[in-house]
Amino acid sequence: MSLKEELEAEQVAHLDLSGYCETVTGTAVRDALNLMRQNHSHVCLVLAGDQLVGVFTERDIVRKVALHPDLLDKPVDDVMSVNPVIITCQSSAAEALWLMHDEQVRNLPVIAEDGSIAGDMTYRSIIQYLAARYPIEVINRPPQPAQFPRKVEGG
Repeated sequence: MSLKEELEAEQVAHLDLSGYCETVTGTAVRDALNLMRQNHSHVCLVLAGDQLVGVFTERDIVRKVALHPDLLDKPVDDVMSVNPVIITCQSSAAEALWLMHDEQVRNLPVIAEDGSIAGDMTYRSIIQYLAARYPIEVINRPPQPAQFPRKVEGG
């Protein structure tokens, strides 16, 4: 089976979708940043009740908040990306990758059948899947594959 076929057969739900945090609308940007820091995450999913309404990422921080510190006390709703692109748990990993590429997003919220948040798909999710699927190729890969030792003993 080729890598393409494997990614088309693998459901997004089977990937590592952790590494995100959640907050509610109206939360101050400062509090959302602290939440992201505490959870060591690069994205905060913003909810209104049980519904996903926005995504607040490091990209939003750099582009919108960094030069305007007065926004730190404003609601996260003012700086988040609204109506985020989403994908379902049953979608294939290949489909998710294409969607991330086409929409130019690095975080793709994954929604379960009941509408709840199942996680956040990232490129890291795919890398971890590939590293687990092909451990020998990943672990045994030399740091500089084109480099050859000058002496027989490798020194």
